[in-house]
Amino acid sequence: MAEETRTIIFYESPHKLVKTLGHFAEYFGEDRQVSVSRELSKMFEETIRGTATEVLAHYTAKPPKGEIVVIVEGKK
Repeated sequence: MAEETRTIIFYESPHKLVKTLGHFAEYFGEDRQVSVSRELSKMFEETIRGTATEVLAHYTAKPPKGEIVVIVEGKK
């Protein structure tokens, strides 16, 4: 999947998100752009965007809750 040029969408458990983002940074590259959205169309909707490393740092410091959608940029 690291060589995929199309955008990839994942649905992830909040309990596995930090581990998954770590894998993305390791296998897709630390500079791959990632968007993590949680609680879409609900009161506490949140979207965090940045490199895999930046988003990983955010959710390491602030553990996620709720339903998670992860969008990963395709390889350039």
